[in-house]
Amino acid sequence: MEVDPARVVRWVEGFAERHGPPTTTALGYGLLLTAPDGATAELHTPPGARPAPDLEAFAGVAAAPRRLGLLLARKGAVAVGVADGTDLVVSKVDTRYVQGRTAAGGWSQQRFARRRDNQAKAALGDAADLAVRLLLPAAGTLAALVCGGDRRAVDTVLADRRLAPLAALRAERLLDVPEPRHAVLVAAVSAARAVHILVR
Repeated sequence: MEVDPARVVRWVEGFAERHGPPTTTALGYGLLLTAPDGATAELHTPPGARPAPDLEAFAGVAAAPRRLGLLLARKGAVAVGVADGTDLVVSKVDTRYVQGRTAAGGWSQQRFARRRDNQAKAALGDAADLAVRLLLPAAGTLAALVCGGDRRAVDTVLADRRLAPLAALRAERLLDVPEPRHAVLVAAVSAARAVHILVR
């Protein structure tokens, strides 16, 4: 589950009420809470936040403002932005037509597939150019680059050599987003800052 950083302490209090007071262990990914009944909760440090030794410090660094780059990509659309804390301060969305699948068979199907692949490559090339224009100048100020959408599309964009400084900042988290639009990019700011919690 994804929890807003401002609600992490309250969430842990609820976990303690349900399972008993947990012991807290700091690990590389964040914190591990182990309750007396055997239930565990892994609190993953949000992208760009520093590791923390205990819950109070974890909640503080998770909620602290930081600059994040956002790159959301699917075959025919891309959205890039820079978030300063909870505010989206730079943004651009670009879409290109990429032909859908066809029910035709034989040579026609192969021709349509080639055309679709060429359209997708052109769209992702434009996406890389957009990232160079908007994200690359901010790379030195970013705590992390958070990506979302289709993993293959994101990988293709970041494979552009010009984007090596951004690829080095890429967070492990991949946001599950629909086709990138401005509203999706705005919503991605909260998702990028959220604390990922895995309960067992």
